[in-house]
Amino acid sequence: MKNIIFIGGTMGVGKTTVSQVLKQELNQSVFLDGDWCWDMNPFVVNEETKTLVMDNICYMLNNFIHCQQYQNIIFCWVMHQQSIIDEILSRLDTKDCNIYCISLSCSVEQLTKQIEKDIQEGIREKDVLRRSIERLKLYDNLNTIKIDTTSLSVYEIADRIKEIIY
Repeated sequence: MKNIIFIGGTMGVGKTTVSQVLKQELNQSVFLDGDWCWDMNPFVVNEETKTLVMDNICYMLNNFIHCQQYQNIIFCWVMHQQSIIDEILSRLDTKDCNIYCISLSCSVEQLTKQIEKDIQEGIREKDVLRRSIERLKLYDNLNTIKIDTTSLSVYEIADRIKEIIY
């Protein structure tokens, strides 16, 4: 059985960093960040681009599922609504897969510290902090496994996820 590991959380919570660590620590693993499918200029969010992004994500995930080389498929994205998770899962061939949906969260103070560092390094724009804090509580309502990352290192978070899947 393959493992499909969805890692959701608000912007700046550490999804990509944790996913990169998991990719290195899990055998036969591949990592897809949903943000890569939004990396466009100009950045336009409308029905056409949302459909395009969702189609590309599902296409790539299904290709990884069907590739015998990979046992662990790690996908991270800002999945702040259950409907996003449900739509992606409904479009995947999961008959021989274990599905793990995980939401990362942290305190507002920790999130602020992490995003402010990203802003200083030019990784994020200033408006991300407000939007990320606003979305933080949305993850409480999702049908996912919750991990509070506030006092954990990236390796401790990865270890918790590995405990969940093994």
